[in-house]
Amino acid sequence: MPNRLAHETSPYLLQHADNPVDWWPWSAEAFEEARKSNKPVLLSVGYSSCHWCHVMAHESFEDHETADYLNAHFVNIKVDREERPDVDAVYMEAVQAATGQGGWPMTVFLTPDAEPFYFGTYFPPAPRHGMPSFRQVLEGVHSAWTDRREEVADVAGKIVRDLAGREISYGGTEAPGEQELAQALLGLTREYDPQRGGFAGAPKFPPSMVIEFLLRHHARTGAEGALQMAQDTCERMARGGIYDQLGGGFARYSVDRDWVVPHFEKMLYDNALLCRVYAHLWRATGSELARRVALETADFMVRELRTNEGGFASALDADSDDGTGKHVEGAYYVWTPRQLREVLGDDDAELAARYFGVTEEGTFEHGSSVLQLPQQDGLVDAEKITGIRQRLLDSRSERPAPGRDDKIVAAWNGLAIAALAETGAYFDRPDLVDAALGAADLLVRLHLDDAARLARTSKDGHVGANAGVLEDYGDVAEGFLALASVTGEGVWLDFAGFLLDHVLARFVDEESGTLYDTAADAERLIRRPQDPTDNAAPSGWSAAAGALLSYAAQTGSAPHRAAAEKALGVVKALGPRVPRFIGWGLAVAEANLDGPREVAVVGPGLDDKATQTLHRTALLGTAPGAVVAVGTPESDEFPLLVDRPLQQGQPAAYVCRNFTCDAPTTDPDRLRTALSS
Repeated sequence: MPNRLAHETSPYLLQHADNPVDWWPWSAEAFEEARKSNKPVLLSVGYSSCHWCHVMAHESFEDHETADYLNAHFVNIKVDREERPDVDAVYMEAVQAATGQGGWPMTVFLTPDAEPFYFGTYFPPAPRHGMPSFRQVLEGVHSAWTDRREEVADVAGKIVRDLAGREISYGGTEAPGEQELAQALLGLTREYDPQRGGFAGAPKFPPSMVIEFLLRHHARTGAEGALQMAQDTCERMARGGIYDQLGGGFARYSVDRDWVVPHFEKMLYDNALLCRVYAHLWRATGSELARRVALETADFMVRELRTNEGGFASALDADSDDGTGKHVEGAYYVWTPRQLREVLGDDDAELAARYFGVTEEGTFEHGSSVLQLPQQDGLVDAEKITGIRQRLLDSRSERPAPGRDDKIVAAWNGLAIAALAETGAYFDRPDLVDAALGAADLLVRLHLDDAARLARTSKDGHVGANAGVLEDYGDVAEGFLALASVTGEGVWLDFAGFLLDHVLARFVDEESGTLYDTAADAERLIRRPQDPTDNAAPSGWSAAAGALLSYAAQTGSAPHRAAAEKALGVVKALGPRVPRFIGWGLAVAEANLDGPREVAVVGPGLDDKATQTLHRTALLGTAPGAVVAVGTPESDEFPLLVDRPLQQGQPAAYVCRNFTCDAPTTDPDRLRTALSS
């Protein structure tokens, strides 16, 4: 019989709806039940494409004996960390403070007042590698709750007080300057892996936001070392197993230093960020590899993640059926020489094995290999390789596909909108711009209420109950601003403004200018989360700073500019010390230092060829964070177009920064120079 999760919209929670555990969703009612029944709370946090979450669910939460014990002695709450990043952040901070590490599944025991007193991640069904079994943990917690309640209360109170005292000094409210950005580059150089690309050792995560900083720093200063690190890292990733050599798109991370074996789940946020990075790398260098990867990643998102409602699903699982009914990590993606021969025949299989690095011993498990593009010796027949790739892709499509988490997360769709809009504009792919518009339309129709407050998630056209957090407002505003620049439709600038008004009113600390991850009127947790560091995606703090800065450049709004510069104070403090963990903040700081430049393109109409040429030239400018407005001189959709006449009846571009404007130009080459120096 289904439990209370059967009515939720989260695919992760629905995966547990048939567990014998009597799960509750995160709610006031669950904690009221804990108070009434005098039981502690088991809080279990995970997400749908998390491998070890599935393992623990199968071993423990589907086990009737374990479930009976849980139901008798605990109130059990299941949380999707992607739906409730605030809940996840607060308790993950506690787990990391107590144990020195964290991860998912996250297992936390709470008092009925939501105060944590015991922590862990994955617990096995039997003792293993020095870890207690899950049942031992449950019995120990139950015993402590029953026999040593005062001790439990003391521990919980101390943890909450310690968390409250962990307020970090985020420095002043002054944005970083030349010195701090140069120090950040030096810090990255020290951590760079010159043999393999990327930073630090295994596991290796795609450093998309750091690469954005490197590209912008090179554009502003001409630093060749910054461009080299960006180029080499992008090439290594694109040639490695972390990139899907058949279907496009990136896996979550590489378990090794050489980008060979990925953790196979594919996340929307990674692919949106990397699609944009490779498009920007192409813009800076003209790299054919960067163009191919940007387009293949965009096509992957549209083909495999777009939902019927026009938004983009959150993730594809790492695991899938290996053909025997057993779910195995990577089963969908890996190949043996025998499988190549079955699809291609002997001769083409031999070529494919050489080209993609498939060996008899294998690069993954059980003699299978992850497809890569090892450095090629000599020339290959490109047409033949294209045919081989297509035949392998067709064959792979007949395998049982990984599961898809169909929920729409506002923030990640904002990232996808920005990536698809720009990639479509750069490579003359209006279908990609249309895909971005479709996702933006869904967010406006479904996720925005009448007061322009943003809901975090939706699924199958039904909006979720959880309020948007700062990253949702920042990333969606970023997507809308990119869409406004690409399409010339000022309504997207207006929607971005509505979202950023909420940021200023509900997320900014008035005295310090620091930002909180949750709104002032959001549900009160044991601590109001506040994390400026960029991890898998831009922090809400960095995302909001970037959107505020771009909006100020588009509109001339002093309050938005001031808020952006205050928010960048944290980058001044952290950038020189931990540049790998504040990459998007550093990229925004580059834009701030460069202006950013404001480009107004005016013409007789958006369908005019000369206007289109100037507009595309403006979009392809490498000046960090430059904003673009396009329209007719009479247009009132963009403030940048006011008082911008045609020049002798010809379309013209105006470039301004820091309250100073260049002479208008009708020449695309002059405009290109103005946006690249």
